[in-house]
Amino acid sequence: MAAVLVGQFHARDAEGRVYSVHEFQESNPSADGFTGSEPVTTYKLAIGDRVNKLDEGTFVLVQSGVELIREPETIVAP
Repeated sequence: MAAVLVGQFHARDAEGRVYSVHEFQESNPSADGFTGSEPVTTYKLAIGDRVNKLDEGTFVLVQSGVELIREPETIVAP
């Protein structure tokens, strides 16, 4: 099973601290080495702490239970 970084975003806790969250997809090859099941998406902080997704924009740090809200993406005009 291999994990590939597919995204990255920022999230804030209730006290305003900003966390850098990395999104990974882990492939699950089948026993025959060909088509496996759907990839599993996992989340971790840049420092390695695990993060669970609660819903579309809400996450929780596994170790401490701190809830994080995903920051909206900002588009920079050229």
